[in-house]
Amino acid sequence: MPPYAVVLSVLGLVAAMVAGLYAVSFVMTPRGFESGPFLSGARPAEHALSRYHVRWYAVSMVFLAFDMEMVFMYPWALVVASVGVKAVVEMFAFLALLLVGVLYAWREGALRWA
Repeated sequence: MPPYAVVLSVLGLVAAMVAGLYAVSFVMTPRGFESGPFLSGARPAEHALSRYHVRWYAVSMVFLAFDMEMVFMYPWALVVASVGVKAVVEMFAFLALLLVGVLYAWREGALRWA
């Protein structure tokens, strides 16, 4: 079997599966119920442009602080043995800066849910 025939058969199988899923979705959709493609078909309770509480922004900033910590710690863990003490000191300085941000968020009440 030529290599392009394998690729074409896989693409045909994928197209058939997608068409089948769309057919099942069309058959199982309730009739007479006009809904959007979100919230499991339920109507939204509020407008999409409504305002969010500032707490959600603070929580997302704290999440980004932890996320950045992890993004920089993985490559650091790979080179820490070859770089030596300098890498350890720099990582602790970086973690100290992030800890200052987390302590500030904690003091301001950004981590409180009630």
